[in-house]
Amino acid sequence: MLIVKNIVKQYSNHRALDDVSLEVEKGKIFGLLGPNGAGKTSLIRIITQITAPDSGEVIFNGEKLNSNHISQIGYLPEERGLYKKMEIGEQVLYLSKLKGLSTSEATKRIKYWFEKLDMGSWWNKKVEDLSKGMQQKVQFVATVLHNPELIILDEPFSGFDPVNADLIKNEILELNKQGTTFIFSTHRMESVEELCDNIALIDKSKKVLDGAVEDIKASYRNNTYVIEYSGAADFESNWMFDILNTEILKEGKSVKFKLKDAYTVNDVLGTMLPKVKINHLAEVIPSMNDIFIESVKK
Repeated sequence: MLIVKNIVKQYSNHRALDDVSLEVEKGKIFGLLGPNGAGKTSLIRIITQITAPDSGEVIFNGEKLNSNHISQIGYLPEERGLYKKMEIGEQVLYLSKLKGLSTSEATKRIKYWFEKLDMGSWWNKKVEDLSKGMQQKVQFVATVLHNPELIILDEPFSGFDPVNADLIKNEILELNKQGTTFIFSTHRMESVEELCDNIALIDKSKKVLDGAVEDIKASYRNNTYVIEYSGAADFESNWMFDILNTEILKEGKSVKFKLKDAYTVNDVLGTMLPKVKINHLAEVIPSMNDIFIESVKK
């Protein structure tokens, strides 16, 4: 759906994006990751045509990005973008009409979403009377109301309690099942693991990592395991692996270890099974949080 080609963006003496390229597949949830100041928001503003790149191009559904595509994109910014003195219903109606909806169609859709997200009594409330999380709900409705093909969410769970965060997560998944494509920018790596099909990591204006989440996690596997056993034998001076951590359990011991290249986990089991009872064995797959930190540190 979206192809970003060799984008460069310079602000005075600061290069926000340096030859960044990525592809977002139709119908997928794409994670755009990176530390603060990495260039994520600059890229989002180019895709939403708030700003233009100095060089490079963006292709949307096979066409060079242009003003006709604005109505096909929904954008939820991290910053609040609502008029504090306006009533909620009037405000969402105004924003939806900017996206091309008629008053009657917009009103119908607003009532549907307000009821769905338990906002039915909010129509005549003012933004300034709402909490941060409640304002985020209003902005989410304004973002999805015109049924865009691509929805860009910048820290969508900011300000939400766990109940409402789960509510919005489920709405994202439901829209995705219906074919909506998402770009999802966040610092919450647990959300990335739960929601995203593919990711790109930007650091210091450059793309440093991209691909399918499962493929990336598999590429960071490093022969690390955790084993829990009960019995008196001590394996901490084992020649097959290096101990990373040990923990005394109610019934035995837990050992996290890294295998040496010449050995397999079956070799470890062959040594331990005659002497102790194995209660649990699992490979330790690096989390997206671990990968994020390691990639940025590099």
